[in-house]
Amino acid sequence: MPNAVLFNPRPRIDRVPLDDGNVCYVIDDALLEPERLVDWASAQRAAFRPVDFNAYPGNYLPLPPQLNDALQTFYLRHMRELFDARRLLHMHCRLAMVTLPPQALRPYQWFCHSDQVGIDPACSIQASVLYLFKDARLGGTGFYRAVRPAEETARFYNDATQLSVAAFAQRYGLRPGYMLASNDYFARTGGVEARFNRLIFYDGSILHSGDILAPERLGDDPRTGRLTLNGFFTSRRRAT
Repeated sequence: MPNAVLFNPRPRIDRVPLDDGNVCYVIDDALLEPERLVDWASAQRAAFRPVDFNAYPGNYLPLPPQLNDALQTFYLRHMRELFDARRLLHMHCRLAMVTLPPQALRPYQWFCHSDQVGIDPACSIQASVLYLFKDARLGGTGFYRAVRPAEETARFYNDATQLSVAAFAQRYGLRPGYMLASNDYFARTGGVEARFNRLIFYDGSILHSGDILAPERLGDDPRTGRLTLNGFFTSRRRAT
């Protein structure tokens, strides 16, 4: 691991409004020396493992405490006050690469998701993505809202985990692939383009999905693949 992963101490934080009233915050030039982290990830290529604990369509690498601490410090100094977040309860981060071709995706990987599943209602969760690739065609992040009644949306998500690919596709009229636009169940509310060393923060309750614009360019090489640093922050909500 690099001796020190240093975040920009004077970040410029841009506020990007979404169509449904939510917001995504964007920080360019987030790391002082981003290439050092890419070099380290490349040296650890063999240590990446397929994600088997959520729907992420690719590989991940747990990170040592010093990087977790650096991202946590950045969040506490610059970002927490922008969210419904008081005391930070838990935080973790990992390097990740989307690797699966569209035909290998399961139905629950065809559409947007929320990071809030299983979170205590008294808590909020924020998420961050640091883009560590230079090929913008690998894609940024899109945001969505559900357009069907809550009960129908819940049934949709349940079927995505229970039905076969063929049965789900027939029932809902969807085809395998990464989500890039609105459909009959979700409306796109905005998005952020990928840029090397760009860091974004958003409320984890917002439906979101990676904008995988050119899936044929995906791969498991940290130097050429869709390498990101993903962070998650669970906090007590502010007192009302």
